[in-house]
Formats: sequence, structure tokens, C-alpha cells
Amino acid sequence: MKKKLLTLLMGTSLVLAACGGGGDEATEEKDNATNGGGETTTADAGDAQKLYDQKCSSCHGANLEGAVGPALDKIGANLSQEDIENTIANGKGAMPAGLLQGEEASQVAAWLAGKK
Repeated sequence: MKKKLLTLLMGTSLVLAACGGGGDEATEEKDNATNGGGETTTADAGDAQKLYDQKCSSCHGANLEGAVGPALDKIGANLSQEDIENTIANGKGAMPAGLLQGEEASQVAAWLAGKK
């Protein structure tokens, strides 16, 4: 019984450490840094994988193979971009809501929707 409790606590700690967080203001400021022309730059569609690597891969695997969270390597065959965005925004199961927001969530959802 003690082993099961310890395993549960360790597993929960791992999930919270891997998927939780926030306080990435410094990273966001760096990502939204101004370029030489004084314009603010944001992530473009080519950065969807980079965003995934930063926010999602700890639970879903670096190669979309799944780990704590489900595999996403063929998620586009089952879910539309809108469905994926909804899951990112609202969370599902152990996945917390809002790990990505706005344009970043849309970019990652579009990228994942193409995985068939």
C-alpha cells in the first residue's frame, strides 16, 4: 500500500513539474523582442514546433510519441485544428488549460492538425 501511495505522489509531482509552470515573462519578452526597425516581432508559423518543444514536449514527447500525455503524431487524423485549439485552451484530463494562448495556441494547433 505504501508503494502505491509513493508511486502516486511521485507521478503527480512529475506531471505537475513537467506541465505546470508559468512565470515565463522573461521568455515571452525575449520572444517578443523588438527588431532593428523598432517593430515587435512574434512567433510565426515556423515556430510552432519550437513552441511545442517548449510547452508540450515534456508530456507528449519530443517526437510526438507520447509520454505522460497521449501521442500526438497522428492527432490531425482524428481532430480538427479547432478541436485541438479547444483542448489547448480548456485542457483535458490531466492537461492544464491555457499552456499556450492566442496566436501561439493557433499556430501549434494548425501544426498538429497537419499530423496525419
